[in-house]
Amino acid sequence: METDAGLDQLSSINYQLFSDYHTHPQGHRVQRYTPALLQPWADSARAIHLSDIAFTDHDRYHTGIDFGEIDRMREQNPDLHIRAGIELDNDPVHSPTGRKWIERNWDKLDFVLGSVHFLDRRDQMFDSIPVGAEQFKGCDIDALYADYFRRVCEIAATGLVDCLAHLDLIKIHGHRPKADIDAIVAETLDVIRSRDVTIELSTAGWRKPVNELYPGDRIIELAVKKGIPFTTASDAHSHAQLGDNFSRLAEKMSIFGICEVCVFEKHRRTARVVSGPK
Repeated sequence: METDAGLDQLSSINYQLFSDYHTHPQGHRVQRYTPALLQPWADSARAIHLSDIAFTDHDRYHTGIDFGEIDRMREQNPDLHIRAGIELDNDPVHSPTGRKWIERNWDKLDFVLGSVHFLDRRDQMFDSIPVGAEQFKGCDIDALYADYFRRVCEIAATGLVDCLAHLDLIKIHGHRPKADIDAIVAETLDVIRSRDVTIELSTAGWRKPVNELYPGDRIIELAVKKGIPFTTASDAHSHAQLGDNFSRLAEKMSIFGICEVCVFEKHRRTARVVSGPK
């Protein structure tokens, strides 16, 4: 379990976070982009003072994405930066098709997340709750961690992702390796740095059994030392979850001295300084 007790003293800066770069308007099934589906997300963003959001539905639901509807949303909400995105994972059944779709639509997309949700089971995501936890029973946890981060490296190396989602998702059910986390993630962070990919700071982990930010404190510390940049994310599957726990995330960022957040337009990355409260 993460703890702030061993970290540097909390900075006096109170950050105002402005972007959420991991959202799922379609939820868990294909839903065509329409004003009725998307406008509540824009309204929620405005209500909590977010100015930059990315729609990043899973690649298996790419048929629901309508770039024309995203353009109309931009016209109707000129005060918001609305980014066209997608989450590419390692789904052994659907992601090969998803990758081809991303390649065809690369110039229309602003932002692509990369993620790992599958280990050896082809039919079930390991992060499913509660059934995904069954995949960990009787297994060598260190071996699972090593396998997971190998797969993260593979996603990072595709050249098709701008950012990696919930980097240490493997901890979701609370399993911890015996090996030192520094050694486990060292190669992965080197690949991320060499590929110039960002990492998201995701509050979704605080809603999961592990009750911990993705990634954990030590990985954040190592990433900061390597100069790896970050996005901020909630992994919202409902517009009501947009910006979930962002005040808590702002405090965590302040502890680590992370004062810049990356935003994307047509895959071009810009670092923006987070500000104090309005």
